[in-house]
Amino acid sequence: MEGNKVLHYIQGVLENMPADWLKLTTHRLDIYNEQLAKTQFLEQFEKLYKDSNSETSALSELPTAFDYIRLGHPLSSVLEWSVAKLNNLKPENVISFSSRTVPVLAILRKNLLDRKNTQILYSGDLPDAFDAEVLKQVYGYKFDLKQVGKIEEVSEFNGSTIFISQDDEIGKVELNPMIDFFVQVHSQFGSILLVNGEQKERYISEIQHVRRRETIAMTPANSFAALQQLTGKPSSDHRQRDVAKNKARVVESIRKITGTNTKALVASSGLSMQYAIMMGLVHEALERHKGKGIRFIVPPNCYGGTNDQARRVAACLDNVEIVDLLVDGEHDMVQSIDTVLDRIANQDAVPYIIAEIPTNPRVEVPDLQKLRDVLSKERRNAAGEVAIDPVFILDQTFCPNVQFASEGSILSTIRTISYVSGSKFPSGGKVTAGYCVANKKAEALLEKIEQHLILCDNEATDLQMEILAEQLPSMNQRIADAYKNTRDYVNFIKEVLPAAKINFVSEELAQEGFTPSVFSLDLPTKGDTDAEREAYKRELNLKLINLMIEEIPHESKYCVSYGQLKGCYWTIPATSTQGTTKEDDKDYIARVALSPDMDLELHKKVFLNFVEQI
Repeated sequence: MEGNKVLHYIQGVLENMPADWLKLTTHRLDIYNEQLAKTQFLEQFEKLYKDSNSETSALSELPTAFDYIRLGHPLSSVLEWSVAKLNNLKPENVISFSSRTVPVLAILRKNLLDRKNTQILYSGDLPDAFDAEVLKQVYGYKFDLKQVGKIEEVSEFNGSTIFISQDDEIGKVELNPMIDFFVQVHSQFGSILLVNGEQKERYISEIQHVRRRETIAMTPANSFAALQQLTGKPSSDHRQRDVAKNKARVVESIRKITGTNTKALVASSGLSMQYAIMMGLVHEALERHKGKGIRFIVPPNCYGGTNDQARRVAACLDNVEIVDLLVDGEHDMVQSIDTVLDRIANQDAVPYIIAEIPTNPRVEVPDLQKLRDVLSKERRNAAGEVAIDPVFILDQTFCPNVQFASEGSILSTIRTISYVSGSKFPSGGKVTAGYCVANKKAEALLEKIEQHLILCDNEATDLQMEILAEQLPSMNQRIADAYKNTRDYVNFIKEVLPAAKINFVSEELAQEGFTPSVFSLDLPTKGDTDAEREAYKRELNLKLINLMIEEIPHESKYCVSYGQLKGCYWTIPATSTQGTTKEDDKDYIARVALSPDMDLELHKKVFLNFVEQI
């Protein structure tokens, strides 16, 4: 009876849910408590269920689920809750993925670090993307693989037992105490992982973190379709997408924007794109530079996901290490790269550099000619032999219009891979899908990167491709329009609050094509000690942001987003994008992102009110 009640309630939720549940890629931080993000939504959702309340007004007031579409959102959370209820499990024991292979990889990663045995059992076939040999040789994962006819055939095993089923049915599972993890694979929607038994619950946070950093949760559209299937309703999305046509349009747009003719790869998110790049390059190094150490050179204060993911890859592989690259403030990126590459050359290791241009959150651009010179400089190892040349992996999310990878560009003589988070300007905030290209010098590396994008089943979904096909053609114009608003706003702040320190590109850099629409703001402070001055500044940051949101709630949002179609986004990197960054490297400054469509004069007026208050 409980199962029928759940399904009946979910039908009401699907009919009445807020439209944003299906469309938003960024959280509503006005009703977001990061410490409670994994529990608060479902606790209040459970209360509505007990009251049989599925009214739109009640659902709209639910706090944000998780932190992003990557880690989870309202519809993936409702799907997980529903499957858990139907199987008498806790909601946190059910985890949805857009990928059909990553849930298995998440368990393998945990067991690798815990030095625990794993057996993977499957009925029928394994997911097409599952490549056992590469997982063992490149990722270092250890497991036994076995096909079984029925669940009843499973016997006791000293370690973890994973059971994979591919039957396009999401919902009820025949739980077996001999099986620790059930993975239900759906050919269109992704997969659902069920964690069976209290003793396995220590895996949950680790699995969720893999989903946060190396892939994404089942998308809103697919979670919605899965819930429809669960309740016995036909999918409401009857459109036949022309997948091949959309993909061709996306690739053509990316080539036009980037000025490249090499292959363009499109992933489910910026971080899943970066993960394919990292693992593809590890694979390349293992084959071409056998026995040599691999070094990923990463700014310690760059976007927290990049930082965290790089360190997570290194944690799994003995021959991979992370080297800090100091790039912001008093540190010069070019000088830092020169020093680090000298050291790595001496070690005869393989250097892979991950950097943002402009940097985040200080919005700095290095001297590109000096950068080219230092990257192309011939170095020698301790034995006097020519050292391995670096691969420059460039996150250009802030300025995706700059053609870093085109033939004849400033970095055309350096092996360069460029990638962009699609939740920003490429899609205008409509989907998370990201993309990557390479210049001619690095073109050969794309084959390995694509192999790992496919292995992790992290390619963009059909709907993501459709939205990118619609949005990419207008991207450069949106970038230009948003930059105009940002330059205007920055100049206004300089005029009315000259004591504030603003980090933004110079007019000269803008002439060269660096036209971001984000800037960071160091507000003037006071106090007798460093601690007092820092505390005052942090309080002032929040006062400004809260005032903007209260006075302009239809446009100003407290959110980490950037490149949206409308509005203005405010955040403090230290408490958002730099969430996993070391405390000493965090920036407690305000970061502001403007769009091409916003009431700029109203934002000036509210900022002037703020200045008058301080």
